[in-house]
Amino acid sequence: MVRDIENVQNSFSTENNGNISKKKSFLTYGEQDKFAYFLLKLIASLVIILLLGMIAMLLNSSLPAIKEFGIGFAFNDNWNPVEDEFGALAFLFGTLVTSALAIMIAAPLSISVAVFINEILPTKLGKLISLFVEMIAAIPSIVFGLWGIFFLGPFVKDVLTPFLKSNFGFLPLFQGASFGIGILTASIILAIMITPTITSICREVLKTVPKIQKEAALALGATRFEMIKIALIKPSFSGLTGGVVLGLGRALGETMAVAMVIGNSPTITASLFSPAATMASVIANEYAEADSDLHLSAMCYIGLLLFLVTFIVNSFARAIVWKKQRKARG
Repeated sequence: MVRDIENVQNSFSTENNGNISKKKSFLTYGEQDKFAYFLLKLIASLVIILLLGMIAMLLNSSLPAIKEFGIGFAFNDNWNPVEDEFGALAFLFGTLVTSALAIMIAAPLSISVAVFINEILPTKLGKLISLFVEMIAAIPSIVFGLWGIFFLGPFVKDVLTPFLKSNFGFLPLFQGASFGIGILTASIILAIMITPTITSICREVLKTVPKIQKEAALALGATRFEMIKIALIKPSFSGLTGGVVLGLGRALGETMAVAMVIGNSPTITASLFSPAATMASVIANEYAEADSDLHLSAMCYIGLLLFLVTFIVNSFARAIVWKKQRKARG
Protein backbone atom coordinates (compact mmCIF):
# COMPACT_ATOMS: atom_id res chain seq x y z
CA MET A 1 0.00 0.00 0.00
CA VAL A 2 2.81 2.39 0.94
CA ARG A 3 4.63 1.63 -2.31
CA ASP A 4 1.46 2.34 -4.31
CA ILE A 5 1.06 5.72 -2.61
CA GLU A 6 4.72 6.58 -3.30
CA ASN A 7 4.33 5.62 -6.97
CA VAL A 8 1.27 7.84 -7.32
CA GLN A 9 3.08 10.75 -5.66
CA ASN A 10 6.12 10.30 -7.91
CA SER A 11 3.98 10.18 -11.04
CA PHE A 12 2.06 13.30 -9.92
CA SER A 13 5.25 15.25 -9.22
CA THR A 14 6.67 14.14 -12.57
CA GLU A 15 3.56 15.43 -14.39
CA ASN A 16 3.69 18.72 -12.49
CA ASN A 17 7.37 19.18 -13.31
CA GLY A 18 6.60 18.49 -16.95
CA ASN A 19 3.78 21.06 -16.97
CA ILE A 20 5.98 23.64 -15.25
CA SER A 21 8.77 23.02 -17.69
CA LYS A 22 6.33 23.36 -20.57
CA LYS A 23 5.06 26.65 -19.16
CA LYS A 24 8.56 27.95 -18.63
CA SER A 25 9.61 26.97 -22.09
CA PHE A 26 7.19 29.49 -23.68
CA LEU A 27 8.70 32.65 -22.15
CA THR A 28 11.31 32.99 -19.46
CA TYR A 29 10.90 35.56 -16.73
CA GLY A 30 13.38 37.88 -18.42
CA GLU A 31 11.56 37.56 -21.74
CA GLN A 32 8.23 38.26 -20.03
CA ASP A 33 9.63 41.50 -18.60
CA LYS A 34 10.94 42.56 -21.99
CA PHE A 35 7.63 41.72 -23.68
CA ALA A 36 5.65 43.72 -21.10
CA TYR A 37 8.10 46.63 -21.41
CA PHE A 38 7.84 46.84 -25.20
CA LEU A 39 4.05 46.36 -25.11
CA LEU A 40 3.57 49.24 -22.67
CA LYS A 41 6.04 51.34 -24.64
CA LEU A 42 4.07 50.68 -27.83
CA ILE A 43 0.76 51.63 -26.20
CA ALA A 44 2.26 54.84 -24.79
CA SER A 45 3.76 55.67 -28.18
CA LEU A 46 0.35 55.26 -29.84
CA VAL A 47 -0.99 58.15 -27.77
CA ILE A 48 1.81 60.43 -29.01
CA ILE A 49 1.36 59.18 -32.57
CA LEU A 50 -2.38 59.89 -32.37
CA LEU A 51 -1.71 63.43 -31.15
CA LEU A 52 0.85 64.08 -33.89
CA GLY A 53 -1.52 62.60 -36.47
CA MET A 54 -4.29 64.98 -35.42
CA ILE A 55 -1.93 67.95 -35.65
CA ALA A 56 -0.74 66.82 -39.07
CA MET A 57 -4.34 66.44 -40.27
CA LEU A 58 -5.27 69.93 -39.07
CA LEU A 59 -2.16 71.43 -40.65
CA ASN A 60 -2.79 69.71 -43.96
CA SER A 61 -6.47 70.73 -44.04
CA SER A 62 -5.76 74.33 -43.07
CA LEU A 63 -2.88 74.90 -45.51
CA PRO A 64 -5.02 76.77 -48.08
CA ALA A 65 -6.23 79.20 -45.40
CA ILE A 66 -2.72 79.57 -43.99
CA LYS A 67 -1.36 80.44 -47.42
CA GLU A 68 -4.24 82.83 -48.08
CA PHE A 69 -4.40 84.70 -44.75
CA GLY A 70 -1.19 83.84 -42.90
CA ILE A 71 -0.82 84.67 -39.22
CA GLY A 72 -3.10 87.67 -39.69
CA PHE A 73 -6.02 85.24 -39.66
CA ALA A 74 -5.86 85.22 -35.84
CA PHE A 75 -5.99 89.04 -35.64
CA ASN A 76 -8.74 89.71 -38.17
CA ASP A 77 -12.34 89.94 -36.93
CA ASN A 78 -13.96 89.92 -40.37
CA TRP A 79 -15.96 86.73 -41.05
CA ASN A 80 -17.86 86.77 -44.34
CA PRO A 81 -18.17 83.35 -46.02
CA VAL A 82 -20.03 84.88 -48.98
CA GLU A 83 -16.99 86.96 -49.94
CA ASP A 84 -14.46 84.34 -48.77
CA GLU A 85 -13.19 86.73 -46.09
CA PHE A 86 -12.26 84.99 -42.89
CA GLY A 87 -10.74 85.98 -39.56
CA ALA A 88 -10.73 84.20 -36.21
CA LEU A 89 -10.30 87.11 -33.77
CA ALA A 90 -13.99 87.31 -32.85
CA PHE A 91 -14.13 83.57 -32.14
CA LEU A 92 -10.87 83.67 -30.20
CA PHE A 93 -12.30 86.52 -28.13
CA GLY A 94 -15.53 84.62 -27.43
CA THR A 95 -13.68 81.45 -26.45
CA LEU A 96 -11.30 83.15 -24.04
CA VAL A 97 -13.89 85.42 -22.44
CA THR A 98 -16.51 82.71 -21.83
CA SER A 99 -13.91 80.24 -20.54
CA ALA A 100 -12.26 82.80 -18.25
CA LEU A 101 -15.59 83.91 -16.81
CA ALA A 102 -16.66 80.29 -16.35
CA ILE A 103 -13.46 79.50 -14.45
CA MET A 104 -13.89 82.60 -12.27
CA ILE A 105 -17.32 81.29 -11.27
CA ALA A 106 -16.58 77.56 -11.11
CA ALA A 107 -13.11 77.41 -9.50
CA PRO A 108 -13.93 78.93 -6.07
CA LEU A 109 -17.32 77.20 -6.05
CA SER A 110 -15.84 73.79 -6.86
CA ILE A 111 -13.01 74.05 -4.32
CA SER A 112 -15.46 75.21 -1.66
CA VAL A 113 -17.79 72.30 -2.38
CA ALA A 114 -14.88 69.84 -2.24
CA VAL A 115 -13.73 71.22 1.14
CA PHE A 116 -17.30 71.25 2.46
CA ILE A 117 -17.91 67.62 1.49
CA ASN A 118 -14.55 66.36 2.78
CA GLU A 119 -14.16 68.37 5.98
CA ILE A 120 -17.53 69.71 7.14
CA LEU A 121 -20.25 67.20 6.27
CA PRO A 122 -20.58 63.81 7.96
CA THR A 123 -19.11 61.00 5.87
CA LYS A 124 -22.41 59.42 4.76
CA LEU A 125 -24.03 62.74 3.91
CA GLY A 126 -20.86 63.84 2.11
CA LYS A 127 -20.96 60.74 -0.09
CA LEU A 128 -24.60 61.45 -0.94
CA ILE A 129 -23.94 65.09 -1.84
CA SER A 130 -20.87 64.16 -3.91
CA LEU A 131 -23.01 61.66 -5.82
CA PHE A 132 -25.46 64.40 -6.78
CA VAL A 133 -22.62 66.73 -7.77
CA GLU A 134 -21.01 64.07 -9.97
CA MET A 135 -24.37 63.29 -11.60
CA ILE A 136 -24.25 66.76 -13.18
CA ALA A 137 -21.24 65.61 -15.23
CA ALA A 138 -23.37 62.83 -16.74
CA ILE A 139 -25.93 65.26 -18.16
CA PRO A 140 -25.48 65.61 -21.96
CA SER A 141 -24.43 69.04 -23.16
CA ILE A 142 -27.49 69.26 -25.41
CA VAL A 143 -29.67 69.08 -22.29
CA PHE A 144 -27.71 71.95 -20.77
CA GLY A 145 -28.32 73.88 -23.97
CA LEU A 146 -32.07 73.31 -23.83
CA TRP A 147 -32.13 74.27 -20.15
CA GLY A 148 -30.18 77.40 -21.02
CA ILE A 149 -32.65 78.40 -23.74
CA PHE A 150 -35.87 77.78 -21.82
CA PHE A 151 -34.85 78.65 -18.24
CA LEU A 152 -31.46 80.32 -17.85
CA GLY A 153 -31.90 82.70 -20.79
CA PRO A 154 -35.19 84.19 -19.51
CA PHE A 155 -33.72 84.32 -15.98
CA VAL A 156 -30.69 86.28 -17.20
CA LYS A 157 -32.90 88.62 -19.21
CA ASP A 158 -35.60 89.30 -16.61
CA VAL A 159 -33.80 88.92 -13.27
CA LEU A 160 -30.00 88.93 -13.50
CA THR A 161 -29.61 91.70 -16.09
CA PRO A 162 -31.75 94.30 -14.23
CA PHE A 163 -29.87 93.51 -11.01
CA LEU A 164 -26.44 93.89 -12.62
CA LYS A 165 -27.44 97.06 -14.46
CA SER A 166 -28.86 98.69 -11.36
CA ASN A 167 -25.77 97.95 -9.26
CA PHE A 168 -22.90 97.83 -11.78
CA GLY A 169 -24.36 99.62 -14.78
CA PHE A 170 -21.54 102.17 -14.76
CA LEU A 171 -19.17 99.45 -16.00
CA PRO A 172 -19.02 98.71 -19.76
CA LEU A 173 -19.35 95.00 -18.98
CA PHE A 174 -22.94 95.46 -17.84
CA GLN A 175 -24.27 97.87 -20.40
CA GLY A 176 -26.41 97.35 -23.48
CA ALA A 177 -29.53 95.36 -24.23
CA SER A 178 -29.93 91.79 -23.06
CA PHE A 179 -31.89 89.20 -25.03
CA GLY A 180 -31.22 86.30 -22.67
CA ILE A 181 -28.58 84.75 -24.90
CA GLY A 182 -25.01 85.94 -25.00
CA ILE A 183 -21.64 85.75 -23.30
CA LEU A 184 -22.97 85.80 -19.74
CA THR A 185 -25.46 83.00 -20.30
CA ALA A 186 -22.87 80.83 -22.06
CA SER A 187 -20.37 81.44 -19.25
CA ILE A 188 -22.87 80.39 -16.58
CA ILE A 189 -23.68 77.23 -18.54
CA LEU A 190 -19.97 76.43 -18.84
CA ALA A 191 -19.40 77.07 -15.13
CA ILE A 192 -22.14 74.60 -14.21
CA MET A 193 -20.80 72.00 -16.64
CA ILE A 194 -17.21 72.10 -15.40
CA THR A 195 -18.01 72.31 -11.68
CA PRO A 196 -18.42 68.51 -11.19
CA THR A 197 -15.10 67.82 -12.94
CA ILE A 198 -13.15 70.29 -10.82
CA THR A 199 -14.94 69.24 -7.63
CA SER A 200 -14.20 65.53 -8.12
CA ILE A 201 -10.50 66.12 -8.74
CA CYS A 202 -10.20 68.57 -5.83
CA ARG A 203 -11.87 66.08 -3.48
CA GLU A 204 -9.36 63.38 -4.41
CA VAL A 205 -6.48 65.82 -4.00
CA LEU A 206 -7.67 66.94 -0.57
CA LYS A 207 -8.01 63.32 0.55
CA THR A 208 -4.26 62.85 0.06
CA VAL A 209 -3.46 65.31 2.87
CA PRO A 210 -2.45 63.23 5.94
CA LYS A 211 -4.95 63.35 8.78
CA ILE A 212 -2.17 63.91 11.29
CA GLN A 213 -1.24 67.15 9.51
CA LYS A 214 -4.74 68.54 10.02
CA GLU A 215 -4.86 67.35 13.62
CA ALA A 216 -1.48 68.96 14.29
CA ALA A 217 -2.77 72.33 13.09
CA LEU A 218 -5.81 72.05 15.33
CA ALA A 219 -3.63 70.96 18.27
CA LEU A 220 -1.53 74.11 17.86
CA GLY A 221 -4.64 76.24 18.35
CA ALA A 222 -5.74 76.85 14.78
CA THR A 223 -9.43 77.28 14.08
CA ARG A 224 -11.12 75.04 11.54
CA PHE A 225 -10.90 77.80 8.93
CA GLU A 226 -7.19 78.32 9.64
CA MET A 227 -6.59 74.56 9.50
CA ILE A 228 -8.29 74.34 6.11
CA LYS A 229 -6.29 77.29 4.82
CA ILE A 230 -2.86 76.30 6.16
CA ALA A 231 -2.88 72.52 6.43
CA LEU A 232 -5.26 71.64 3.60
CA ILE A 233 -5.44 74.21 0.80
CA LYS A 234 -1.83 75.39 0.78
CA PRO A 235 -0.17 71.93 0.51
CA SER A 236 -2.72 70.90 -2.13
CA PHE A 237 -2.25 73.94 -4.37
CA SER A 238 -0.61 72.01 -7.21
CA GLY A 239 -3.34 69.38 -7.35
CA LEU A 240 -6.12 71.96 -7.09
CA THR A 241 -4.55 73.91 -9.94
CA GLY A 242 -4.48 70.74 -12.02
CA GLY A 243 -8.20 70.23 -11.42
CA VAL A 244 -8.98 73.80 -12.41
CA VAL A 245 -6.91 73.43 -15.59
CA LEU A 246 -8.79 70.26 -16.57
CA GLY A 247 -12.05 72.14 -16.09
CA LEU A 248 -10.71 75.01 -18.19
CA GLY A 249 -9.78 72.55 -20.93
CA ARG A 250 -13.36 71.35 -21.09
CA ALA A 251 -14.66 74.92 -21.11
CA LEU A 252 -12.40 75.86 -24.03
CA GLY A 253 -13.65 72.98 -26.17
CA GLU A 254 -17.32 72.81 -25.19
CA THR A 255 -19.51 73.03 -28.28
CA MET A 256 -23.23 72.25 -28.32
CA ALA A 257 -24.39 73.90 -25.10
CA VAL A 258 -22.44 77.06 -25.89
CA ALA A 259 -23.61 77.13 -29.51
CA MET A 260 -27.24 77.08 -28.34
CA VAL A 261 -27.02 79.99 -25.89
CA ILE A 262 -24.20 82.30 -26.98
CA GLY A 263 -25.99 83.84 -29.97
CA ASN A 264 -23.39 82.85 -32.60
CA SER A 265 -22.55 86.38 -33.70
CA PRO A 266 -18.93 86.99 -34.79
CA THR A 267 -18.64 90.31 -32.98
CA ILE A 268 -16.37 91.76 -30.31
CA THR A 269 -18.06 93.89 -27.65
CA ALA A 270 -17.34 94.87 -24.07
CA SER A 271 -20.81 93.98 -22.81
CA LEU A 272 -21.37 90.53 -21.34
CA PHE A 273 -25.01 90.72 -22.44
CA SER A 274 -24.10 90.80 -26.14
CA PRO A 275 -24.13 87.69 -28.34
CA ALA A 276 -20.82 86.27 -29.47
CA ALA A 277 -19.31 83.06 -30.85
CA THR A 278 -16.55 80.64 -29.91
CA MET A 279 -14.14 78.65 -32.04
CA ALA A 280 -15.90 75.40 -31.23
CA SER A 281 -19.39 76.79 -31.87
CA VAL A 282 -18.57 78.23 -35.31
CA ILE A 283 -17.10 74.89 -36.41
CA ALA A 284 -20.24 73.07 -35.24
CA ASN A 285 -22.59 75.57 -36.88
CA GLU A 286 -20.89 76.07 -40.25
CA TYR A 287 -18.85 73.00 -41.07
CA ALA A 288 -21.73 71.08 -42.62
CA GLU A 289 -22.85 74.14 -44.60
CA ALA A 290 -19.45 75.20 -45.94
CA ASP A 291 -19.74 75.63 -49.72
CA SER A 292 -16.13 76.36 -50.61
CA ASP A 293 -12.76 74.76 -50.01
CA LEU A 294 -11.42 77.97 -48.48
CA HIS A 295 -14.32 78.05 -46.01
CA LEU A 296 -13.57 74.47 -44.92
CA SER A 297 -9.88 75.25 -44.67
CA ALA A 298 -10.61 78.35 -42.57
CA MET A 299 -12.56 76.28 -40.06
CA CYS A 300 -9.74 73.74 -39.88
CA TYR A 301 -7.44 76.70 -39.24
CA ILE A 302 -9.74 77.70 -36.37
CA GLY A 303 -9.49 74.13 -35.02
CA LEU A 304 -5.71 74.38 -35.17
CA LEU A 305 -5.80 77.69 -33.27
CA LEU A 306 -8.10 76.13 -30.67
CA PHE A 307 -5.58 73.33 -30.20
CA LEU A 308 -2.80 75.91 -29.84
CA VAL A 309 -4.76 77.93 -27.28
CA THR A 310 -5.46 74.81 -25.23
CA PHE A 311 -1.78 73.85 -25.36
CA ILE A 312 -0.67 77.33 -24.22
CA VAL A 313 -3.17 77.41 -21.36
CA ASN A 314 -2.14 73.97 -20.12
CA SER A 315 1.56 74.86 -20.41
CA PHE A 316 1.01 78.04 -18.42
CA ALA A 317 -0.82 76.14 -15.69
CA ARG A 318 1.90 73.47 -15.63
CA ALA A 319 4.51 76.21 -15.18
CA ILE A 320 2.57 77.53 -12.17
CA VAL A 321 2.47 74.04 -10.65
CA TRP A 322 6.21 73.48 -11.20
CA LYS A 323 7.03 76.87 -9.66
CA LYS A 324 4.90 76.11 -6.62
CA GLN A 325 6.50 72.68 -6.23
CA ARG A 326 10.00 74.18 -6.36
CA LYS A 327 9.10 76.69 -3.67
CA ALA A 328 7.64 73.91 -1.49
CA ARG A 329 10.85 71.91 -1.80
CA GLY A 330 12.92 74.95 -0.86
